[in-house]
Amino acid sequence: MQNKIRNIISESVAVKNKVLQNTALLKAVEDITNLTVQALKNGNRVYFCGNGGSAADAQHLAAEFSGRFYTDREALPAEALHVNTSYLTAVANDYSYDVVYARLVRGICNKGDVLIGLSTSGNSANIVKAFEVAREKGVTTIGFTGETGGKMKDLSDYLLNVPSTDTPRIQESHILLGHIYCQLVEEKYFSEA
Repeated sequence: MQNKIRNIISESVAVKNKVLQNTALLKAVEDITNLTVQALKNGNRVYFCGNGGSAADAQHLAAEFSGRFYTDREALPAEALHVNTSYLTAVANDYSYDVVYARLVRGICNKGDVLIGLSTSGNSANIVKAFEVAREKGVTTIGFTGETGGKMKDLSDYLLNVPSTDTPRIQESHILLGHIYCQLVEEKYFSEA
């Protein structure tokens, strides 16, 4: 069993090494940091969405912004779109699960806001529809996906596509990249405030 554990850890490290060598991906993290800091300075908000484990990661990253990451500081305006279970279950029941995020984006997002969608396949219908609405409204879209980017690739203003097709390894890298993003936004925003 210990060999299996070592192999799983090695696979995770191998994906992270691919991320480390991917200059386009690292540049995307830099770009979304600068974009997000400017959006926040302009009075805009950051929204996150995902499904399953990616929803947990979306909620985690939103909390890093609205709570704190490394430093005691004011809350940043960020939230995960799926945390209102009454809304989520009502819309899924009355309309379709595919529109749970799109309806919120249409209802609460404003031009200049940032929408971050996490989907290992890049094909989650509810995130794809949310990104389509975001495009109509002038909301910047950031996709955290796996290797191909899926349908989100063409709908993402910025794409962080982890070079893997293995769901757990992709999610591990999403949270790594998400933590880096949170740290850099916190540092840059509050050093320039």
